[in-house]
Amino acid sequence: FTLTLWNTYSFFVTYANLDGWTPDATIKVEYSSLDKWLRSMLHTLIRDVTNALETYDVLGATRPIQTFVEQLSNWYLRRSRRRFWKSESDSDKQAAYATLYECLVSLSKLLAPTMPFMADELYLNLVGSISADAKESVHLAAWPKFDDSAIDEKLNREMALIMRLTSLGHAARNKANRKVRQPLAEVAFSVGSLEEENVVRQYSELLTDELNVKKVRLLNAASEAVSYSLNPLPKQLGQKYGSLFPEIRKKILAMEVDKTAIQLMTGEGINVEVNGQALEILPEEVEVRLQAKEGYSVASEGAYLAALVTDLTPELVAEGLAREFVRGVQDLRKQADFDIADRIRLYVTATPTLQSAIHAYRPYVMGETLALELEEITPPGRAPTIQAEFEGEQVTIGIERMQ
Repeated sequence: FTLTLWNTYSFFVTYANLDGWTPDATIKVEYSSLDKWLRSMLHTLIRDVTNALETYDVLGATRPIQTFVEQLSNWYLRRSRRRFWKSESDSDKQAAYATLYECLVSLSKLLAPTMPFMADELYLNLVGSISADAKESVHLAAWPKFDDSAIDEKLNREMALIMRLTSLGHAARNKANRKVRQPLAEVAFSVGSLEEENVVRQYSELLTDELNVKKVRLLNAASEAVSYSLNPLPKQLGQKYGSLFPEIRKKILAMEVDKTAIQLMTGEGINVEVNGQALEILPEEVEVRLQAKEGYSVASEGAYLAALVTDLTPELVAEGLAREFVRGVQDLRKQADFDIADRIRLYVTATPTLQSAIHAYRPYVMGETLALELEEITPPGRAPTIQAEFEGEQVTIGIERMQ
């Protein structure tokens, strides 16, 4: 928790100093949907932590802060990084700074009772260093008040669903052993309601970018990507119903497989009639087995299912190689101790397939690595250089600072 929070704080400080950003109450902030979600979660947190402290609920006053910081770092900041990287300081960048600053200052106050020294360090640098009206310590500052108008429960639910589906998408990718940098053609989702289907459509662009796919769609039916089978569990059912188990098993296996499987996976029981007796079979008494169909990798949780198309075209492979190359350049920048804002001249020689991919995605490569020039030649001796290999391809990379 401490490391995650400190890294988030360090990220903000680094880029705010680089851009010379300071909070300005006179500037009207135009929040994106992601900003509005984070502010909604923040003010929900302030409300809940305040209530917990007032009722002496220690866990309720601390654990929600940990959950919030995880979402701040692993979702909001990761989704917003490019907004801070942009060279121009537009309204979107201002909104990102304002949102992150509000969260960090509020966290310094919420943490003051339980992490007094770290909270004071955060507060003194974030507030004390720029405001003449700042208190001498966070422990003398006013406790934060939540803004009820900033809390949007509907938006909170929507983003929680998107994060859940994203997690399933990444799980499906891991099953297929496809790296995150390798673009894939498509991901299809099955969700629990019509309202959730609309949420998937609304946030399809976010899902596309987060899962590194070209297309997001809804499954016509979960069985489009998977086949189900039912396995009535003899230990549970046998102990519970004794000699009736064989007949119960027969009845369950005679049911419509897809419909019954989805019902069980959503936590609902199923009804069977044996010898004139109506019995309710619980979800934990029947194992639902999923088998992904050819070309798909699938992950599911309850009513939710993510199906990734795992077949790779030559174009997708080339784009994946270009992304791996960018990672290699970024690693070299760190090794050479280049500043995050340094523009570079990039030198590269590689095996033919990789060289072709770099050439095809030249604008993307130069944009991601802050390269003003890209020369497909052997790096000169003065340039920091590395040799790397990935996906069976070899490459030599060299970089030089440019003004």
